[in-house]
Amino acid sequence: MFTIEHEFDATVITLVDDEGAPLQEDVIVSAFSECITVEQYDPREGKNHKITLSMAQLRDIGAALDLPEGAYTIVNATAKTAL
Repeated sequence: MFTIEHEFDATVITLVDDEGAPLQEDVIVSAFSECITVEQYDPREGKNHKITLSMAQLRDIGAALDLPEGAYTIVNATAKTAL
């Protein structure tokens, strides 16, 4: 399950783990114009962990999901195998 909220400076997506035990903590994805942040609470440490990705890194993650093992660069929106 997920929710989407449009705020002044970001779109916030909250991913809720509802598939079955053991459930993971919610993941909050905040999309700003210049970056994406991914945040999740860690109950073992009692604090939130946040990762900030550039738009290029987010694009690379999207491309990587459909590619086999290897090293790649994105050129003109097409993944190329690195030499």
